[in-house]
Amino acid sequence: MSSENIQISYVDGETKGRYVACISGIQGEGELTISKVSDVLIIADHTHVPASMRGQGIAVALVERLVADARERGQRIVPLCPFVRSQALRHPDWVDVIQK
Repeated sequence: MSSENIQISYVDGETKGRYVACISGIQGEGELTISKVSDVLIIADHTHVPASMRGQGIAVALVERLVADARERGQRIVPLCPFVRSQALRHPDWVDVIQK
């Protein structure tokens, strides 16, 4: 499955945020949740993809969107979520947005 078939939206709250991924024709939604520490520091808390959506590149697409948004907003990400942390270790080019 190509990542272009994945639709990702962002739901913004005062202290939390949530990225939601859907694929037309597949039941369920993937999510990546964040906590806002400040205007420039966010924590990637949790990533979840239901069994019905696994193997489609959903989790990677969610993290890539998080990184792209953080770059655009001038934010740093604390990767508490194990999946986000593992992706950050694979992408040294994310050093500008990943807080160690």
